[in-house]
Amino acid sequence: MKTELYFIFLLLTLMQFLQHIQAFIVNVDAHNEECFFEKIETGTKFSITFEVIEGGFLDIDIKIIGPDHGVIHESEKESSSRLAFVAATAGIYTVCFDNQKSSMTPKLVMFSIDVDESPHRAPGAPGEDEVGHTKLEDMIRELSGTLTSVKHEQEYMHVRDKIHRTINESTNSRVVLWSTFEALVLVLMTIGQVYYLKRFFEVKRVV
Repeated sequence: MKTELYFIFLLLTLMQFLQHIQAFIVNVDAHNEECFFEKIETGTKFSITFEVIEGGFLDIDIKIIGPDHGVIHESEKESSSRLAFVAATAGIYTVCFDNQKSSMTPKLVMFSIDVDESPHRAPGAPGEDEVGHTKLEDMIRELSGTLTSVKHEQEYMHVRDKIHRTINESTNSRVVLWSTFEALVLVLMTIGQVYYLKRFFEVKRVV
């Protein structure tokens, strides 16, 4: 029993390295565009997950271009998203983050490109680099991909929680400053009214 568990653990670790996953944090300067390239086979599922973690209004433009230079997806002022596609043709796919509309604020973007295994080889058939491929290994590979997706979701939730905490702290500081300013204005108005009323009821004596 222990030997089987150890074997499954080794397979799970191996499948985590077999799955093609890339994660980046990139700084996109104002009036600039950053592009990344990924070679993908036909019929392969791939996804792009991103989150703007710092800069301006926390938004950026994204464009995904296929091997034929056709635009697969294009959107503006996105703060975060998860985009999933199936490669229609084999070749190099381009993912671009565009900050050219920003006048002076750079944007810090955290994103990952997840590429599944090519579907050309039938499940259970041996590939070039592995022999004795079994249905159990296919299930473990699928489980590994799911665990990786959960890991990415946890990372993005952590980043989003950090962003929201920063916004809340900034808002709270502004509320405190504004409340202090209002209290100071009320005190000054009260002193002014007391002084005015005192002068109004003051009796002038003629000597």
